[in-house]
Amino acid sequence: MNNSTSPAALAPLTGGKLVLATLAVALATFMNVLDSSIANVAVPTIAGNLGVSVDEGTWVITLFSAANAIAIPLTGWLTQRVGQIKLFVWAILLFVLSSWACGVAPNLTVLLAARIVQGAVAGPLIPLSQAILLGSYPKEKSSTALALWAMTATVGPIAGPALGGWITDSYSWSWIFFINIPVGIFAAGVTWALYRHRETPTKRLPIDKVGLLSLIAWVASLQVMLDKGKDLDWFNSPVIVALTVFALISFVFFLIWELTEKNPIVNLRLFAGRNFLGGTVAISVAYGVFFSNLVLLPQWMQEFLNYRAVDAGLVTAPLGIFAVILAPVMAKIMPKSDARVLATLAFLGFAGVFFMRSLYTTGVDTWTLVLPTLLQGIPTALFFVPLTAIILSGQPGDKIPAAAGLSNFVRVFAGGVGTSLASTGWNDRTILHHARLAEQTSVENPLFSGALTALHHTLGGGNGKALAFFENSLNSQAAMLGLNDIFWLSAVIFVLIVPLIWVTKPEKGKVDPAAAGGH
Repeated sequence: MNNSTSPAALAPLTGGKLVLATLAVALATFMNVLDSSIANVAVPTIAGNLGVSVDEGTWVITLFSAANAIAIPLTGWLTQRVGQIKLFVWAILLFVLSSWACGVAPNLTVLLAARIVQGAVAGPLIPLSQAILLGSYPKEKSSTALALWAMTATVGPIAGPALGGWITDSYSWSWIFFINIPVGIFAAGVTWALYRHRETPTKRLPIDKVGLLSLIAWVASLQVMLDKGKDLDWFNSPVIVALTVFALISFVFFLIWELTEKNPIVNLRLFAGRNFLGGTVAISVAYGVFFSNLVLLPQWMQEFLNYRAVDAGLVTAPLGIFAVILAPVMAKIMPKSDARVLATLAFLGFAGVFFMRSLYTTGVDTWTLVLPTLLQGIPTALFFVPLTAIILSGQPGDKIPAAAGLSNFVRVFAGGVGTSLASTGWNDRTILHHARLAEQTSVENPLFSGALTALHHTLGGGNGKALAFFENSLNSQAAMLGLNDIFWLSAVIFVLIVPLIWVTKPEKGKVDPAAAGGH
């Protein structure tokens, strides 16, 4: 066993060291959460440059989420084996290396492999960044540490689309990954310099290898099935059927093994608590809908509204305005409020925003696109912290790390699954609306014939040009109607999951503030 000093026994950092340490740890967090969204607006460009479809391009996002989700439950075991500081620094350096590999990837296969590694090594960064920051501040200033951490974690995914769009348009999509290199090297170097003498004790613990392998098996097979389903015509393909059967068998085996294992890699018994069950399902479904819409919106703007990547990113950026402004307000009202009320208001706010988007037309102006995004910042500020507080309320201190890790695993995985399902749903609804609209394009329909004649006179160049213009308009309209269906369904889902919040019964004063601050 290592005889390193426990962080709890060390004096807090002060002065310039504290400022520099906070900056380094915050940058590592920012780099991680930024990469969860920076590729969103670059997907069409990446797909075009690598010669693949946009649907295949979204694997860049979903596989990162799946790998990240698998790695999160390993954080506790790795920390005890390696030490908090060494693990954090190694995770940053491996993240930098995998970012470089993403940037130089010559094809989609190499890029996806690098993104899987990047997502996996990113797993420990979020929980460790919180723990390191809290150990650096005096106990009475833990709320300040968490506020700084939450600010970084909130701004990252919001700045991602705008920054990713600007880099993609101004330079190359590769640079959305290369920018991690100087940031990561600085964060790792400063962290090691300031914290290497503040390492946590280590001990050799057995790892639940069977549980880990079965976890990887069902998560990976399910994600591949969801991502490839549309291309292979779903269950008409023996590959999709085989992946589904394998995912189901692996999942059932995983459940049985983890419930009977003495030291499980994932403590599924936590779901026996009503607060943990209701809160985790609610935050995971909500995050899946929330994140998938952040992926689809810029894709639609670029493909069908002819927005540049940077402009599509700027349209989504106002999400951060209210989210950042209301963050300190939330810190003050949370202790005095019922977390269930705040979470309910957040869900209803999201429902309202998605309903507004479900009314979009192909002629939508920029302000109409920006307004719901701006307003979405309000429920975003009310979203994570109250639900996390509900999930962890009543948990004994020794189970809070496991509870936080498991709820984060489910939430992050739900983000990847939600993106795959939403992308598939948009494609299917677009095909359906295209078929319905095309039914009206018969030459025997006088309205269609009249419109075609008018286009012919307006555009010139014969019927071919008029038909091409009409087909392009038909595609845009079908995609818009398909996306409206996704927005409308998203609004309905947020309303339907409100009762999950009220299944819970939060206990005031029983939540570790360190754990409740994270998302």
